[in-house]
Amino acid sequence: MSQPNNSGHREVIHWPSLFAAISAITAVGIAIGLGLPLLSIILEQRGISSTLIGLNSAMAGIAAMIAAPITTRLAHQFGVARTMLWAVVLSAVSSLGFYYAGAFWMWFPLRLVFHGATTTLFILSEFWINAAAPPSRRGLVLGIYATVLSVGFASGPLLFSVVGSEGLLPFAIGAIAIMVAAIPIYIARDESPALDEKPELHFLRYIFLVPTATAAVFVFGAVEAGGLSLFPIYATRSGFTVSEAALLLTVMGVGNMIFQIPLGMFSDRLKDRRPLLSVMAVIGLIGALLLPMLTSNWILMAIVLLFWGGSVSGLYTIGLSHLGSRLTGADLAAANAAFIFCYAVGTVAGPQAIGAAIDITGNDGFAWAIAGFFALYVLLSIGRLLFKSKQT
Repeated sequence: MSQPNNSGHREVIHWPSLFAAISAITAVGIAIGLGLPLLSIILEQRGISSTLIGLNSAMAGIAAMIAAPITTRLAHQFGVARTMLWAVVLSAVSSLGFYYAGAFWMWFPLRLVFHGATTTLFILSEFWINAAAPPSRRGLVLGIYATVLSVGFASGPLLFSVVGSEGLLPFAIGAIAIMVAAIPIYIARDESPALDEKPELHFLRYIFLVPTATAAVFVFGAVEAGGLSLFPIYATRSGFTVSEAALLLTVMGVGNMIFQIPLGMFSDRLKDRRPLLSVMAVIGLIGALLLPMLTSNWILMAIVLLFWGGSVSGLYTIGLSHLGSRLTGADLAAANAAFIFCYAVGTVAGPQAIGAAIDITGNDGFAWAIAGFFALYVLLSIGRLLFKSKQT
């Protein structure tokens, strides 16, 4: 597929590169989607307390925050494809390690290795996709990426429901899914983007260099992690049954999947994607504020969550596209690492803030806390528009 750009030249989509990067991250999505419920169920069956299970799960965010700053340096030293291949091996080996690790304390370093390696795959896959996507089709390509990733995450729990938590089989499936990703990466290794130069700025500087994108993914991480983990509690306390709450989460996931490609294609028509990010945040804010008013009507709640889910995930897709439109080369790789770092911080902060809001203000604190995250982003957007910043 190719398309003329503004200068009359045809922009070619490098499908082997995109297939390698997207398949790698899809396999990781399947493994994580399978692994998260699997590990929690096994720990509960072993009699581990909820607090310790939560603490062990939090290692995912900590691992991501550790891995993000060093990923670009590893890719600069060893190459993007080679670093990804090693990350695939570490992810697969550590995922099997959970089955053989008898002592609970061993799961903490295993979580660090597994989620640190998958974070590396996320960062370098997204950098590869952004580098390979033609500027005029970047939104479409990232929309495809986000949709396929959503399918991968959704496939994990489905696999878990089929294979269960007994024996080696679920761990082996996760490890095999990850190892399969090594095939397209190896085939396209010569097309992987080169990082011949080191980033010009310190890692943390990239968080503030592209604040519209990094703030968007922070909000996405906070709302996604906090919302998905605590929405079943909010819904059942609001009067919905467990099955109704699960269906509402499914509707939200459907919204996530079906809107990413249209949003990406629309963003390709924009010279500046920041206004679209602001619109996504406003929709998220309005949707969150509407939640307490919809608890008596499942259908209205489902309709709002369908569009709300698409808008929330749009922050990630459009934010990543905005990142790629502003930076290139080593700077793009470093900014992508900062992007994932902010997402990880959001996944740690979101559940804590939303859970505390429910404890302090009651069940509707769920909606108010989520609205607060979106309001922060809207205020940031307004502030940048008022100052008419020419920076990204």
